[in-house]
Amino acid sequence: MLLSAVAALLAALPVAPALAGQFPVVNGVIGGVRSLSDAPTKVDAKVAPAASSTPTPGKLRVVENSGVCETTPGVYQASGYGDITSNESVWFWFFEARNNPDTAPLTIWLNGGPGSSSMIGLFQEHGPCRITNDSESVTLNPESWNEVSNMLYIDQPIGVGFSYGSTTVGTSQEAASDIWQFLQIFFSDSRFSKYQQRDFALWTESYGGHYGPTFAAYFLQQNAAIANGSISGLPINLKFLGVGDGLTDPLAQYPGYITYAGSNSYHPLVSSSEISKANTTWTESGGCRDQITECYNGGTNKVCSSAQSLCNDRILSPLAGNYDVYFILAENPDPYPPDLTPYLTNKTIVSKIGAQQTWTETSDTVYDNFASTGDWMRNSRPDLETVIDSGVRTIVFDGDADYILNHDGVENMTAQLQTKFSAEFNSLQFTNWTIAGQPAGLFKNAGTFSYVRIFGAGHEVAAYRHGSLAYGQAALQMFTQIMSNSSLFST
Repeated sequence: MLLSAVAALLAALPVAPALAGQFPVVNGVIGGVRSLSDAPTKVDAKVAPAASSTPTPGKLRVVENSGVCETTPGVYQASGYGDITSNESVWFWFFEARNNPDTAPLTIWLNGGPGSSSMIGLFQEHGPCRITNDSESVTLNPESWNEVSNMLYIDQPIGVGFSYGSTTVGTSQEAASDIWQFLQIFFSDSRFSKYQQRDFALWTESYGGHYGPTFAAYFLQQNAAIANGSISGLPINLKFLGVGDGLTDPLAQYPGYITYAGSNSYHPLVSSSEISKANTTWTESGGCRDQITECYNGGTNKVCSSAQSLCNDRILSPLAGNYDVYFILAENPDPYPPDLTPYLTNKTIVSKIGAQQTWTETSDTVYDNFASTGDWMRNSRPDLETVIDSGVRTIVFDGDADYILNHDGVENMTAQLQTKFSAEFNSLQFTNWTIAGQPAGLFKNAGTFSYVRIFGAGHEVAAYRHGSLAYGQAALQMFTQIMSNSSLFST
């Protein structure tokens, strides 16, 4: 997902970012750019591990069955590091499926930022346990996605969450290469090699609108190179891609801030004059639309970074009003989902799981690296189209109470997709989606592509509930249906 560390109250904004955020706030701007220079350079910050451990490049360091988080009897778990190099260690946490683990698929989960830890997804959304409101403990999650899939949560790029080492990654493409290398190490380990032949899924959110399409397309390219003999390696059996509340095609999505702020399912976020000012920024010569277009048309890092700075300063941030950008039914700062920091910095927990780095929700260094390259404003839609047309079952989903990557923008992106299913998709009307007869959202299916807008959900879709449904129940039904290689359907 894009997004903030535990959000600080910033005087420059009339509101503070939510506690449960993935978009960093820079100089009072949500998704802002710290500095612009003629030649932005990435920061190479070496993050020192908090405890001694010796990486072995190409190998895993693993703690098995720590007893933390997943307490379902007989369900295996493992946590630790995959060492890409002697100074690049990727943190992972694996949970076996609660049901039929020997045949269940393998899913990796990636949060966004860029720079946010995937422990957000694990503990706040759909992992085997969920953080309690006091941020000190966890409870077993009956709606966990490891009900139906083996789950692998990964902190990436290097420097994010519990991962540590040389933090040089500054583009989605560079991040894809690192995760490919990590998975090669993971599948080469005797404890996990059996999963290499399983159906493989990539699910992600927020900045995952970049990560998901870019990584999936890269995996397919690598598989083809292995098949034709130009590289050696273990192919990844990619069958499913899920992208939630994602930033994929900024040119298609940024007008969504203007429409959603003025007219959504719940309430306007700002005055009509604020909306008018933002619209002027979008349409004026040299404004947000023109700058994103220039970025798309071969723009330099500086051009794309400048577009991020302008558009977020004058459109994304001001249109949030006094509401939580991740869940507009709450005013800022929304304490839900609860902060993970007390739990994930508890020395007893950290020791049990084998973590070697002091955890933070978001790495400012990684975020700044991406901001310097302008990766935010580059278009990932062509990669998404490639993945869909390759036969990978793909779902895009969005919570209807999320502003930061709202459904107006995401649905505009899906409407502009150019795939073999797009004509059919765009000819369809939304269908009501129910769970056990209860209204849960609106959806469309065309071929192996699906989209669903989920009622009552904020940015972290699986963290929420609607009506009489349980927390995360809608997200688990969606996940289960897609992972069984089915289009969405009502129950």
